[in-house]
Amino acid sequence: MAGGRTYGNPRFRSQILISTLSLLSISLLFIFFSPFSSPKSLPNLSQSLSLNPNVDYSFLSSLHKFLSSKPHRSRDDSVKSQATESDVRKLDDMMWRREMETLYEHSVNSVVRVYVYEMPNKFTYDMLELFWSTYKETVNLTSNGSPVHRLIEQHSIDYWLWADLIAPESQRLLKNVVRVYRQEDADLFYIPFFTTISYFLLEKQQCKSLYREALKWVTDQPAWNRSGGRDHILPVHHPWSFKSVRKYMKNAIWLLPDMDSTGNWYKPGQVSLEKDLILPYVANLDLCDAKCLSEMESKRSTLLYFRGRLKRNAGGKIRAKLVAELNRAENVVIEEGTAGEVGKAAAQHGMRGSVFCLSPAGDTPSSARLFDAIVSGCIPVIISDELELPFEGILDYRKIAVFVSSNDAVQPGWLLTYLRSFSAAQLKEMRMNLAKYSRHFLYSHPAQPLGPEDLAWRMLSGKLVNIKLHTRRSQRVVKESRSMCSCDCRPANFTSLRPLS
Repeated sequence: MAGGRTYGNPRFRSQILISTLSLLSISLLFIFFSPFSSPKSLPNLSQSLSLNPNVDYSFLSSLHKFLSSKPHRSRDDSVKSQATESDVRKLDDMMWRREMETLYEHSVNSVVRVYVYEMPNKFTYDMLELFWSTYKETVNLTSNGSPVHRLIEQHSIDYWLWADLIAPESQRLLKNVVRVYRQEDADLFYIPFFTTISYFLLEKQQCKSLYREALKWVTDQPAWNRSGGRDHILPVHHPWSFKSVRKYMKNAIWLLPDMDSTGNWYKPGQVSLEKDLILPYVANLDLCDAKCLSEMESKRSTLLYFRGRLKRNAGGKIRAKLVAELNRAENVVIEEGTAGEVGKAAAQHGMRGSVFCLSPAGDTPSSARLFDAIVSGCIPVIISDELELPFEGILDYRKIAVFVSSNDAVQPGWLLTYLRSFSAAQLKEMRMNLAKYSRHFLYSHPAQPLGPEDLAWRMLSGKLVNIKLHTRRSQRVVKESRSMCSCDCRPANFTSLRPLS
C-alpha cells in the first residue's frame, strides 16, 4: 500500500533465479533459524506473547525518548570532494587485509559488522525533529485520505534500525550485528537518511534538492566508490521515497516493502530478491497478547473480515471485484476504512473477532493490513499475485496464512467454500503458529532477539558472500565486457493454490 501526495498545509507538497550463492545462504539460514523445526517447538504463549514493559514498541514513545537524549556525535563523515582513486585503493587494501586476517587467523565469524555513516543533521536528526514537531497536525492527508504522519510511522523501519545501531553497546540486545567505527572493519555500510519523512514533509523542490545533496554526499565516499555501493544499505521503504535519484544507487541494498514486478513503482533491474531486502510494515494495531488470544478463542464469530479502502489502483483493483463477490455474504464483514483512533479501534475489534482476515493487494502488492492481521491472531487470506514477503528465507508463511490467486478469489462462491473447508484442528494450529510468529513483526527499542530488526540482519548476513563476489568481479572485469553480470534474472512471482494437507 502506498499513500498519495499531501494536501492542505502549505508545509506539505501539493501532490503527493535468486543466484546460487544467495539461495544457498538463505536456505542455510532457514535450516538453522526456522522457528518451525519441529512440532514440539510450539511456544508457551504466556512467554512468547508477553510484552516487556521496559521496551518501547510505540514509534512515538521511542522517538520522544530518542530525541530527548540525542546521542553524542563523535565525528562527521562528510568529505570535501569525491574520493580519489588513491583513497579508494587505500581503503580497499585495508579491507582486504582485514578479510585475510579473518580467513586465515580466526574462525568464521557470524557477526555482521556495520559502519554507520555520520551524516549531517539535515539528513537525520532534523528529519526526525520535523516529524515530531508536526505529527499532531492530523488534517494533513494523502490524496487517498490517509493521515500523512501515520503513513510515515508504517514505513519507519529506517528509524528502528538506526536507533538500535547507534545505541550504546551496553544497551543493545542483538548479538548478530555490531557497529564498527573504522570503515575498513565493515561488512556493510548503513546510510541513515530518512527518505520517507523528507518525501512527505518537505515542499517538492526542497525535497528533490535534499535528495540530490544526499546522493552526492554518499557517492563521494571512498567506500561507495570501492564497491559501487553494493555493500551499502539504503532504506527506501515507501515506494515513492528517493524516487527522483535512486536510479543512481541501484547497486545498493534497498530496504523495501515489496518488489512490485509490474513496473509501476520500480524500474526493471532496480530491485531483486538477490540484492534487496523486504521488511514488514509497522503494524497499525496493538498486539493481541496471550490473555487476549485466550479470551478471543471462542469469540471469533466472523468467518472473513476486511476493513480498508475499497477502491485502489494497479493490482488493488481486485478489491472492487472482491467487494462485488463477497458483499452481503453470510458471516462476512466488508467495510470501508476510516482514519484515526476510531478507525483503528473498529479494525482491531473486527480482526480480533474474525477467523480469517482478507489481505488483498493495494496500490502496491503489499499492505500493512497483513501485519495487522498477524498481530491480531487473525489468519490472513492473501490475494496478491505479485507479493513478496519479509524474511521468507527464515519464515514459512504457509503455516500462518492462506494464499489464493486473484482468478480463484473472484469465482462465484469459490473463496468462501474454500475457507469453510478448513477443519477446526487446522485453524487452531494456524492460530498457534500466528501467536509464535507475531514477535517477528514487532519493531522495538531496544531491538529484541527474533524481532524484525534481528531477522533483517540474519537475512543480510546471508547476502554477504554474494555482495563480495560481485564487488570483486566489478573491480577486475573489463568494463563493457559481456561477462559483466546485471543479475536481472528474477522470475515473476505467481500465486498458485496448494491443496490442504
